[in-house]
Amino acid sequence: MSLRINDVAPDFTAESTEGSISWHEWIGESYAILFSHPKDFTPVCTTEFGALARLSPEFAKRGTKLAGISIDPVEEHMRWKADIEKTSGAAVTFPIIADPRLEIAKLYDMLPADAWLPDGHTANDTATVRTTFIIGPDKRIRLALIYPMSVGRNFKEILRALDAIRLADGAPLATPADWYPGEDVIVALSLSDDEARARFGEMEMLLPYLRKTRAPG
Repeated sequence: MSLRINDVAPDFTAESTEGSISWHEWIGESYAILFSHPKDFTPVCTTEFGALARLSPEFAKRGTKLAGISIDPVEEHMRWKADIEKTSGAAVTFPIIADPRLEIAKLYDMLPADAWLPDGHTANDTATVRTTFIIGPDKRIRLALIYPMSVGRNFKEILRALDAIRLADGAPLATPADWYPGEDVIVALSLSDDEARARFGEMEMLLPYLRKTRAPG
């Protein structure tokens, strides 16, 4: 069964560049982003880790922890970190989890259950290990993205999605297409017009079922 939105993110314990991590315990009361890669020392992955390293302060402002994962061992991750920092100009301050036996990749449905690593394996052998999860403080999956090998991820978009998720958490709101922080949001249909005005103030009534209001805060 594939993991779906609102499923509890599978827990695990694994070694990382920051020591042993018990996943749920490590997340604590924060949001967390788990982003996976097929192999260390690959070009697209190096640029992606560099992008995350530069954006780390923005995620920290939002109470969100970052963790990368690759199928290589910790020793390789430590060597790879030097390349990432050299090309990005930013320190990798988040853990990179080791998954040499593909246990986490399979736990998170990134690879088939019968997948294995042949001798001399390349990134193509673990091509589908290129996934991003946003996980809430309740340990439930809020977002899942899978990219092909040839497409580098846009982590500014993941940051934008995180902002939208945090804004709507526990509030009867949603964000429209192409929304960015500071723009108007959509009032959920669970509220009547009067209830919505009492809670959020004036609304723009575009359609009876499409009502916009200023974003809280």
